[in-house]
Amino acid sequence: MSVLPTYQVLDGKRCGDALRADIAKGALEVRSKRGRAPHLAAVLVGSDGASRTYVEAKVKACEEVGFRSSLIVLPETITEDDLLHRVKQLNKDKELDGFIVQLPLPDHIDADKVTLAIAPEKDVDGFHPENIGRMVLGLPGFLPATPSGIVELLRHYHVETAGKHCVVIGRSHIVGTPMSILMSRNAYPGNCTVTLAHSRTMDLPALTREADILIAALGKPEFVTGAMVREGAVVVDVGIHRIADASRKSGFRLVGDVKFDEVAPKCSWIAPVPGGVGPMTITSLLLNTLKACTH
Repeated sequence: MSVLPTYQVLDGKRCGDALRADIAKGALEVRSKRGRAPHLAAVLVGSDGASRTYVEAKVKACEEVGFRSSLIVLPETITEDDLLHRVKQLNKDKELDGFIVQLPLPDHIDADKVTLAIAPEKDVDGFHPENIGRMVLGLPGFLPATPSGIVELLRHYHVETAGKHCVVIGRSHIVGTPMSILMSRNAYPGNCTVTLAHSRTMDLPALTREADILIAALGKPEFVTGAMVREGAVVVDVGIHRIADASRKSGFRLVGDVKFDEVAPKCSWIAPVPGGVGPMTITSLLLNTLKACTH
């Protein structure tokens, strides 16, 4: 007799679908008011397979909610100056509401320079310092897509956060650091006591076992094991990695930063990989683009 799982899944696809239905309605309103749909562009430099797949998923998502989308593919050999020139052109394009430059960029291009060159009002990835500063101060702006998606996921499933101890593993500017800020703000989801852990954190397993909410965004496959998680914890897995698997037709399987089979039975809620945070990141990008239309 099989035992039913005690944990509940934070299903990013289901949550994303619900939000996208509202986004589609918003897109119709924008089109009726100004005569054109929200327009999002994605800039892809080079031919990295994972980046291409992700960007194409964004383009497809735009079509599904009634947005116009543009995919701009540039050669890996493009100079930094030429890329910055293209960014300036996109900033001036009045038919474009928002755009992203897909990371990572080739080694000869300074990603920080490119991020700084994007106009804050078109920075729907939420990476520009002005938007990061607005997030820190609690002012209106574009939130980074992945942290914003996690917040929406917790909201959708009514996960209690007030007064909880939230441990974030990973201090990247894209996920970990903004996540720690959002979970500590005076709002829902939020009002957590937050610990931001990283590669120099002493006795990390002892710390993660204290977490009511554990957000794993360190970029190491299946790093978080069952022994690192307390009973009843909420676990959000941000990582995504391809692991060779000869038994699969594709030749690989996708795993996160969390060892799902060990960790899930101890959880109250868990966001799996795939199907958890990933769909929410793209949904957040659409939300930011819709917001850009109404500014």
